[in-house]
Amino acid sequence: MEFRCIPDPLSSLLKGMGEGAGTEGALGEGLALDALVVGLFAAAEAAPAMPEGLGEALGADLAGWLERRGFKAKAGECVSLQRFGQSPGTVILVGLGEEASYGLSSLQEAAAAGARAAADSRATTMGLAIPAGPLPLEAAAQAIAGAVRLSLYEDQRFKSEPKPGRQPERVVLVGLPADAAAGLSAMEATCAGVELARQLVAAPPNVATPQHLADTAGAIAKDFGLSLQVLERADCEALGMGAYLGVAQGSDLPPKFIHLTYRPEAGASRRVVLVGKGLTFDSGGYNLKTAGSQIEMMKYDMGGSAAVLGAARAIAQLKPADVEVHVIVASCENMISGGAVHPGDILTASNGKTIEINNTDAEGRLTLADALVYACRLEPDAIVDLATLTGACVIALGDEMAGLWSNHDGLSGALVEAGEASGESLWPMPLRSSYKKGLKSGVADLKNTGPRPGGSITAALFLQDFVSGAIPWAHIDIAGTVWTDKGRSLDPSGATGFGVRTLVAWVCGGAPLEAT
Repeated sequence: MEFRCIPDPLSSLLKGMGEGAGTEGALGEGLALDALVVGLFAAAEAAPAMPEGLGEALGADLAGWLERRGFKAKAGECVSLQRFGQSPGTVILVGLGEEASYGLSSLQEAAAAGARAAADSRATTMGLAIPAGPLPLEAAAQAIAGAVRLSLYEDQRFKSEPKPGRQPERVVLVGLPADAAAGLSAMEATCAGVELARQLVAAPPNVATPQHLADTAGAIAKDFGLSLQVLERADCEALGMGAYLGVAQGSDLPPKFIHLTYRPEAGASRRVVLVGKGLTFDSGGYNLKTAGSQIEMMKYDMGGSAAVLGAARAIAQLKPADVEVHVIVASCENMISGGAVHPGDILTASNGKTIEINNTDAEGRLTLADALVYACRLEPDAIVDLATLTGACVIALGDEMAGLWSNHDGLSGALVEAGEASGESLWPMPLRSSYKKGLKSGVADLKNTGPRPGGSITAALFLQDFVSGAIPWAHIDIAGTVWTDKGRSLDPSGATGFGVRTLVAWVCGGAPLEAT
């Protein structure tokens, strides 16, 4: 898709339409729109507010027609008008919600809904007249364009007869000056990272193996000049990664411990580590998942690794200055075999802590334990891990926001702010130390699971035991947000790529990455 901004206000296009001249004059270069999306604000006790000249341009009693259709201009609500033989052939009115509450999320939702409606009309060139509201114009351009691209994403890699794509060739952002387009290259890089994460999560487990994740990291390193180290089983044994290797020992597929590094050309004064859970399939081990637990969907248990690899791709393309970024993935499968870990086994992590396995289905935290120890040895200014870690987090927060635990308020606040700026929601959760008694073991330093109540908190407390106390650390549980069955806002049904936008905004946003 090609994106462009035109400064001409919507009224210029509407005037031309009303005079029968179509949209070519305002767009220039003889370019006409196939579909035009116009955002309308809702009014508390009246009909939606109409942009000047809209009714005249469409040549109809628009207010009456919308009233009969029951259109209230709620955020994301759409209605289409067909204009046969004219330009644009389709006009889509999309609700923005009430102006007083208008912001990034309602802007993105409106742009995504309007884009999907325009794509349904098979528009080759679509225009969007979505107001920036309180956002700076460059940020608005990025948000609108990103919503269009991500909402129209299609994955047909595994279909024998793919359907024709619905993406337009050109997207015109109406009423935004040319200099607002300066941020569109950043949008393209971030969206490419999200799409990579979606592809990794959506791929079946016989494709997205640990080797495939390592190969993906290798492709990023080759394309963008990053350094890559992949530790094999023997390398991990030499480092004492007993927790990670305990999970991996039940699979015929060898584990791959991936370490991908971005270093700016001029050197860096700060270093951060992004850690992603990389379970390419989770059977539950001897605590076997049943059909009711959606075992067939456990291909997405590597959603954390997909997010950090997608973020690595975007960060490498954007080339932020003064920050060194390490991406760590301890990838493997959790399978059942004669060599698989047993409930009751005791594993020793690379920091010397011993772990009693009371549930083989709580395997992600075991792989992350050794990954976090490894990350701490890099002496970073901050560590952020992402993982589809607990069903308890899904019960607590649903599927629209991720849980966030951190040992440092400054880092937690920075990540929440980065999520808000990119359209992803993180909800700070407590690291209540008294809950740690639930992890107490009579035969080892700790158990890998605590009691069912507060399960997402005890999981985070388990991880904290493998982080050096002086290092700012945050854990983001994306179990609820990694996948959507029906689609939502910017996400078509399937893998969402959640976390990529937050990480890119945090690393590349220019704010200090270390906690303050």
